[in-house]
Amino acid sequence: MRKYNPPTEPYLSVVFEDSSLLILDKPSGLLSVPGRDPTNWDSLASRVQECYPEALIVHRLDMDTSGLVVMARSPEAHRQLSVLFQNREVSKTYIAWVWGAPEADSGKVELPLICDWPNRPKQKVDFEIGKPSLTRWEKVTTSGSRSLIRLTPVTGRSHQLRVHMQAIGHPILGDPFYAHIEALSAAPRLLLHARELGFKHPATGELLYFSSELSKEFSLGNTSSEVV
Repeated sequence: MRKYNPPTEPYLSVVFEDSSLLILDKPSGLLSVPGRDPTNWDSLASRVQECYPEALIVHRLDMDTSGLVVMARSPEAHRQLSVLFQNREVSKTYIAWVWGAPEADSGKVELPLICDWPNRPKQKVDFEIGKPSLTRWEKVTTSGSRSLIRLTPVTGRSHQLRVHMQAIGHPILGDPFYAHIEALSAAPRLLLHARELGFKHPATGELLYFSSELSKEFSLGNTSSEVV
């Protein structure tokens, strides 16, 4: 098991705030919520609640994934935002560097997932008892032995994007759970970033859209600027 060493710079990045919600930019290496072990208390949620004690978590990103997270500032906003996520009324776009080059320019991965219990928190494909999951992907560019991919999860299963990319032979670079040794060593961290988030404001109904910049680790091959 890896030692938990969450980043502290920046300690907390608030992209947007109003009386109903907060949009945060989570760094890679930080838990979304506190872990069971007291040494894993430091998390995005606990940091946010130091400044906004009323804040409630609505959804999560994996510890190794960076990018946009929304939190509610009241029980009613939490209820309404949770409904939006449950009804798949939230648009989410991720960017990832993966190993290899998919032959097609776009496609979808529809594979049932379930927890790999003896190896938790890893997940696995299971056609008998796995839960349905769907990911759409689009190739942005290819540079040598890797490709920059835009990912749109239709469902929101744990580790969905990571398992789906590994299952079709293109694991995400730097993935400590699912990448083979070459893909793992090709990046200093998991190169998966929750880049875009869009939904209707729970109080006003206004359509909100947020975007997060890619970190320097995504400049592999000097092609990250091609992401639009």
